[in-house]
Amino acid sequence: MNYKVLALILLCLVFGYQMFLQVVSYLAQNNPVPENVKDLYDAETYGKWKAYHRETCGIGIISLIASFLLYLVLLFSGLLPYLVFSENPYLSMISVLVVFLSLDALVGGIFSYIYSMKIDEKYGFNKMTLRTFFADQVKSWLVSVLMMAGLTSLFILIYEKMGDWILVLFSGVMIAFLFIVMFLYPFFSRLYNKFTPLEEGELREKLTALLEKNGYHVKEIQVMDASKRTTKSNAYFSGYGKTKTIVLYDTLLESMSTEEIVAVFAHELGHGLHKDMIKNSFLSILQMVLLVVLAWLTVRTERIYTDFGFAARNYGLALILVMLALLPLLDPVFSYVVGLVSRRAEYRADEQAVREGYGDALVSALKKLSKDSLADLSPSPIEVALTYSHPPISQRIAAIQALQEKADR
Repeated sequence: MNYKVLALILLCLVFGYQMFLQVVSYLAQNNPVPENVKDLYDAETYGKWKAYHRETCGIGIISLIASFLLYLVLLFSGLLPYLVFSENPYLSMISVLVVFLSLDALVGGIFSYIYSMKIDEKYGFNKMTLRTFFADQVKSWLVSVLMMAGLTSLFILIYEKMGDWILVLFSGVMIAFLFIVMFLYPFFSRLYNKFTPLEEGELREKLTALLEKNGYHVKEIQVMDASKRTTKSNAYFSGYGKTKTIVLYDTLLESMSTEEIVAVFAHELGHGLHKDMIKNSFLSILQMVLLVVLAWLTVRTERIYTDFGFAARNYGLALILVMLALLPLLDPVFSYVVGLVSRRAEYRADEQAVREGYGDALVSALKKLSKDSLADLSPSPIEVALTYSHPPISQRIAAIQALQEKADR
């Protein structure tokens, strides 16, 4: 078997699947709008959404093609073996990995610039300055390089010393790393944004009362300066244990009434009460273990490296093949399962807001969030099943109204 040919086939399959999703999304703009959200966009705004949707899908397709061509050049031109300047497994890995991640970040950064600084700017979403944009890109590249090189170096150390015990030991390392990242996420977030405690007043009193009523404790309710990058709004849970924090975008505070913000908060509280972050962590652990198995199978197959022109095993190439050709090939299955679990969690969280008496306010908030972000009101069911972490807004509103009618009987 020629592994270079096999990698090309797998890469093409991954590219084909990703392109299929983009085309499905693009064609869905002609789907009829559900009755319960027809009031969301007037004719002018709906036309604006269609234009925004066409442009984002278009740039997504071009970005996919550009990345695919980059990967073809890097993997099949014979360039990567020439980057190896040492027989040391760590240095040979780093030389290949850093060049790959840098070129990938460069191509991705170009399209991120077009998406954020051109398209989002055109439709009034972007608030980033050029300085903020480039600072974010550099930080992301640096974190990616340090994280990938560090974890791969640890993989090499364990594999060189312990051999096939790598499956047990490195799986444990990756699981520990996952929880450390999740635990420290509030601190990492400060690399990009500024967080301040929610000021005293009616809103904080209502949110605190809601937490106390349900016996739920968080370290802090914080406001993030999202407005320096976007006009879009959001709220989310962050951290575990004593670092558990609820974060509200400052754009959320600016665009919504107190009742609507409390409704969104009640939804996030629902996630906390149902321990959705922990449940999602178990799915992430499964992905981590699968990543280790795929890396192990790739590393121990010596023929792969000679087929790609390397004189010896190169861990950087192994990681690139896993990231580009093997793990994404399983993405449809994982995306379907993770999306299914996530969407059910969103319905449960909405139910918590209804139970607290904020059903109408949540519907109003969801409509504002969707309108402000020019959300797709009638996405393809295929796209929803394979990529959506949240149910479409029409389905969420229908479920909320059904819960309210049931409670009124």
